[in-house]
Amino acid sequence: MVKEFAVSELKKLAGQTLWYGVPSITSRFLGYLMNLSLPLLFREPAVTADLTLIYAAIAFLNIIFTYGLETAYFRFSQEVDRSRLYSTLSISLFITTVLLSAILWVNQDSLAEIGRLEQNSGFIHWMIGILFFDTLSTLAFAKLRQENRPKRFAFAKLTSVVVNVLVVLFFLGIKPAYFPTWNFGAEQGIEWYLIGNFLGSVCTFLLLIPELKQIQFNFDKTLFKSVMQYSWPLVIVGMGGIVNDMLSRLLYQFVVDLPAEEAKHELGVFGNIIRLSIVITIAIQAFRMAAEPFFFNKSKEQDVQQTYARIMKFFVLVCCFLFLGVSLYIDLAAWFFDAIGREKWKEGLYVVPLFAMANILLGIYYNLSIWYKLTNRNLTGAFITIGGALITVALTILLIPKYHYWGAAGASFACYFFMMTTSYWLGQKHYPVPYPVKKITIYLLACGFLYVTHRTLIGWWPDRVFNLGMATVLFTSFVLLISRTEKEEWTKLKASFKK
Repeated sequence: MVKEFAVSELKKLAGQTLWYGVPSITSRFLGYLMNLSLPLLFREPAVTADLTLIYAAIAFLNIIFTYGLETAYFRFSQEVDRSRLYSTLSISLFITTVLLSAILWVNQDSLAEIGRLEQNSGFIHWMIGILFFDTLSTLAFAKLRQENRPKRFAFAKLTSVVVNVLVVLFFLGIKPAYFPTWNFGAEQGIEWYLIGNFLGSVCTFLLLIPELKQIQFNFDKTLFKSVMQYSWPLVIVGMGGIVNDMLSRLLYQFVVDLPAEEAKHELGVFGNIIRLSIVITIAIQAFRMAAEPFFFNKSKEQDVQQTYARIMKFFVLVCCFLFLGVSLYIDLAAWFFDAIGREKWKEGLYVVPLFAMANILLGIYYNLSIWYKLTNRNLTGAFITIGGALITVALTILLIPKYHYWGAAGASFACYFFMMTTSYWLGQKHYPVPYPVKKITIYLLACGFLYVTHRTLIGWWPDRVFNLGMATVLFTSFVLLISRTEKEEWTKLKASFKK
């Protein structure tokens, strides 16, 4: 019974992850295509540096704007009336969003000066607009996830992406070619990436009006106090997580020991290459969207720890395949940049595998973090994240000036390794889960070994056909390894999915 339960729950989580992942995968993929279009449209990477900086700032500010209410909604929806909870949190979120947006709006000049955005001060307008509408949509999306309505969730998310892509495609592709005399402002071109994002956020907000109409003007002060006691450590957790993820992009041009223009050049390159590890990020984001409400909903059921352990193993396996797909075939990206005459854009390309492995460690940490959310020890999670953030800050300042791209990747890896191991050690004390640590370690080490082997072999013989051939052979060898070690698991899953 336990095994059948676990397999059925894995199927359910996999299905929800797929639906939540569809918009994530599509948006990231289309965003990746737009990112690849940057070298086609802009010869110099420095032109894109301010865009990288703005998106890093949006990630930081998003944590402050939402202040942990999404996770709190999932947590408290198991105990209190969901309608009252949804209305209370939505009212609070609306008030704080208006207030924080106003503060940013009146301080735009100072923000432009701090971020060296004097030449692109208009970027800040769109940043505030994106934050405003995305924040107001947060709890509506959480409601859809809580109610297991992934199709509507996917439709709303995809609409935003489609609008964004169409705006960029028209104003940077069609308009210059066919309507060159039309003038809409934003003539520096790259600003249309932000304008498209803003318009997409507005469209998503409008699509979520049916969920927003369900908000009742009924603010429960007692409930709100309880929610804030639970959620405020999550702000620290979220902020620390963004520090670990985005700090290198936010600080790169300010700490690297280069003149301002060269620093912007490296930031533009860095913002481009780091997205090449995007498939790992997609897997983590899609998984988190499905897993968080899933973990809470199933937390009261018997033997649920066994399910958590199996979910972890399959998550790591998927990430390993994605890692090998990125790292073994990374030279395809280099050849693409060479083919379009944009050799400058491939600087630092070979740090991508280290970023990808760091992201796997981050994904494992997100799996592990369920222990402190289920046991109401969010403050402990905050301390873990603060520790990781301190490591990131210290190593970013120490390593980037000397090692540039490698320094940024090394800081991320060290941070996520610390967070993962610390969370596992504390989790086994307070909420033991029988994770298959030995297998997971072997799989990760095998991936690293296969990548190093590939780079060594093509270092001896840098032939393109040999490069791709060996990449395929090594990837296949990992498939054979998994097929042997997980033969029993695959058999059970196949039988279950056939049913």
